[in-house]
Amino acid sequence: MSYPSIEPYESGLLDVGDGHHLYWEVCGNPAGKPAVVVHGGPGSGCSEGMRRWFDPAAYRIVLVDQRNAGRSLPHAGEPVVDLSANTTAHLVADLERLRLHLDVDRWLVLGVSWGSTLALAYAETHPQAVSEVVLLAVTTTSRTEVEWITRDMGRVFPEEWERFVSLVPEVADGGNIPAAYARLLADPDPAVHEPAALAWCRWEDTHVATVPGSEPRMQRYEPRKRLAVARLVTRYWANAAFLPDGALLAGAARLAGIPGVLITGRLDISGPADTAYHLHRAWPGSELHVVEDTGHGAGGIGLVETTDRFATRR
Repeated sequence: MSYPSIEPYESGLLDVGDGHHLYWEVCGNPAGKPAVVVHGGPGSGCSEGMRRWFDPAAYRIVLVDQRNAGRSLPHAGEPVVDLSANTTAHLVADLERLRLHLDVDRWLVLGVSWGSTLALAYAETHPQAVSEVVLLAVTTTSRTEVEWITRDMGRVFPEEWERFVSLVPEVADGGNIPAAYARLLADPDPAVHEPAALAWCRWEDTHVATVPGSEPRMQRYEPRKRLAVARLVTRYWANAAFLPDGALLAGAARLAGIPGVLITGRLDISGPADTAYHLHRAWPGSELHVVEDTGHGAGGIGLVETTDRFATRR
């Protein structure tokens, strides 16, 4: 279920410092309940379909492309780009700066996949600015989760994993696989970074598109977007989201009193349901919805129903 396509009534580029300008847009009802979408990736940027997760008559819907992603500048797909000012702390501060720029008192924060990690970090840092939190395909980007995706998953897809690590043989038997890939992806030579970006995206498609009917998506991105996503994913995964391990679970108690809904697919082996389960246990009053027979993103099942439920809550 989703609402009909709509267009933004306002958009712009927000200067957040460090040479970064973030693309943002607002659609729906200018007087409606504020909500912000925190996209996945990292690096994928927002899509038009994300506007359709909310009743446009009830919500003032904010979409924003994170640093170096989507329509934000500079773009991580440029041959040479400085990513040093792109960390979770920077992205949390960016969301808060955008909230103040748009004169929003409190907003519903909706995060998807990597965006659930960032949404959670934001909500724990600025709970006074959050009315509700909705997380789809829940992740916390812990070291254990990164090891699961980049190394342990080789037990499920052994042939694909061997191809994946063939570009970084120095860490095949131990070491930080995302960091090794990040070094290749930072090389300005297309002969080095383009094969690495394609190999990374093929591996991501392997562990994400696992449910019957799912189709590979990331490897089909145009080269500039493929490089941007691969560079940003490997940067964040190599550094476990620049967060102390377990920090988001430990901080979940700060969200007591803020309604939270966690939606995950039972067959999501890329982001197993135990992540959402442990977060739910640590977050007083949160709701956990494990959707059977669905994979990463849970097919979006229950998402619009959840935003509808919160539409009149102030």
